[in-house]
Amino acid sequence: MTATIRAICAAAISLALVHGAHSANISDLPDLGNAGSSLISSEKEYELGQAWLRSFRSQVKTVYDPVLSEYLENLIYRLAEHSELDDRRLELVIVKNKTLNAFAVPGGVIGIHDGLMLYAETEGELAAVLGHELAHLSQKHFARGVEEARRNAIPNMLALLGSMVIAATAGGDAGLAALSATRAASLQSRLNFSRHNELEADRLGMQTLARAGFDPNAVPAMFERMQRASRYRRQLPEFLLTHPVSETRIADSKNRARDYPTKIVTESQDFQLMRARVLNGYANNPGEAIKRFKSELAEGKSNSAAARYGLVLAYTAANKLNSARAALKPLLIREPRNITYLLAQNDIEIRAGRVEEATEQLEHHLAINPGNHPLTMAYAEALLKQGRARECELVLLDHVELHPHDEHVWYLLAETHGLAGNIAGVHQARAEYFILNGIFDEAERQLRYALKLVRGDYLATAKISERMRTIERMKEAIKI
Repeated sequence: MTATIRAICAAAISLALVHGAHSANISDLPDLGNAGSSLISSEKEYELGQAWLRSFRSQVKTVYDPVLSEYLENLIYRLAEHSELDDRRLELVIVKNKTLNAFAVPGGVIGIHDGLMLYAETEGELAAVLGHELAHLSQKHFARGVEEARRNAIPNMLALLGSMVIAATAGGDAGLAALSATRAASLQSRLNFSRHNELEADRLGMQTLARAGFDPNAVPAMFERMQRASRYRRQLPEFLLTHPVSETRIADSKNRARDYPTKIVTESQDFQLMRARVLNGYANNPGEAIKRFKSELAEGKSNSAAARYGLVLAYTAANKLNSARAALKPLLIREPRNITYLLAQNDIEIRAGRVEEATEQLEHHLAINPGNHPLTMAYAEALLKQGRARECELVLLDHVELHPHDEHVWYLLAETHGLAGNIAGVHQARAEYFILNGIFDEAERQLRYALKLVRGDYLATAKISERMRTIERMKEAIKI
């Protein structure tokens, strides 16, 4: 990864999102408009968000879990439909990190540490955090911050822009440390502006939550949970470093929630299943997870279906397949079309070597749920296990049209092209994977390899050449 690409986003990453981000020259940020514009355009914000995301993916460990991704994307879009957000080109990135954190980046990027699922105990509490982040996006807090600075004629606009990336990304006061270095005299006004953003995000986030059918009281409930989580810690969770929770903020959210009609909300089974999934991922070993979920089932302390599902996953990871089948059976009897359970069954049978039977079942379920992301990815992987690379290739070529920004689909497609003998396709798919990770030099190298292999094919040559020009435009946009 080049130093310039790191420079685009290091300021945003270093304080709020990841540990160990590299220091950078803020002057390498893309141009987001001139001083005469009233606000940064949605298109400029989108370009910044995409550039940021490409860099971010290459620096942190992200989660490959189509089941969890599908759930979180559906939840985010449910909230977005009831938000003030006009531009709903949203991108989700899930970070493998046990800490409590979520963030929004200008241009529609929503980031979630999977550890957030361990802190939130209901879907409403998770939605409260996501609704807050969507409010930062809908109110263009990044753009408004830049505009405020322009009105105050603060010098060194590029340095200011870098600090505002931090503020928008982290959603709170984190950017102020960088801002103070730009001009100490402006610190108090910027502090007030940032706090105003937080209060506005609280208000609109709760409004979005209520419109989407959640209980507004989930907001103060999540605030109180965050406060308890931080009470005996030497180091605050990352989210609280940038979204400080005070007694006043909790009281304000409780008062605001009283303005909404009382709402009885049935707890989401899907949320509890995903929470069990994340809990499994952070167990030290399958045996520890088995012990945990067996205890939860015996004591009735948690959602019984989620505890049983967690036990199924733990047994499968431990290769105790008969026990996994027995634990899963009552769940499937109760909900025979639940895709989460069906995929768990598929994993068991594939581990047992019954790949053909599992593939047939996946084909059947895909006929009922065409285009479903986790089912399609499981089906593609099952086809590869049978050596049916050409069939898998066709499946993934269709699927990548629906998920062009999913680097995991491109990665699997590159592997599939190789097994199918389509070497030009390997290089093209690899190029897309590298583009999504901001590694433009390697993407160009892959496309040059592909060009050599398609000589004489006018359409293929034109397509690859156009993609290379697109990379050049991406590089130009970030001043490489």
